[in-house]
Amino acid sequence: MTDERKKILEMLSEGKITADEADRLLSVISKDSGSGSGNVGNKEPKYLRIMVEPGPKSKSPDKVNIRIPLKLIRAGLKLAALIPKSAQTQVNDALHEKGIEMDFSQIKPEDLENIVKQLDDLTVDVEGKESVRIFCE
Repeated sequence: MTDERKKILEMLSEGKITADEADRLLSVISKDSGSGSGNVGNKEPKYLRIMVEPGPKSKSPDKVNIRIPLKLIRAGLKLAALIPKSAQTQVNDALHEKGIEMDFSQIKPEDLENIVKQLDDLTVDVEGKESVRIFCE
């Protein structure tokens, strides 16, 4: 067992990190150690992961852990292309009413691929109340 693995397991046992975080760190270590052998380091991400953990000022102890298959998102984009032009206008209007400024008809599958490539590990702290992490795995 490497020193890095031992350190991760120690942090997990001390409660400094969650099991999900330990799993992610261990997978990163295994990718790094296997990058010279085949396709392990160049693996395409399969999931979009969104994790919300309460911060020190949070009123709720609840944690959120969402794992969405990227195949599902890609399929949704393909289905969006089947929506008639008149309905796309109605969808855009409904999105604008909710404050979402985007043109539904302009979303393309390659846009998703670019986002996935750019999304390494995004963390957003909300005024000490909670931490939101978005990443692909």
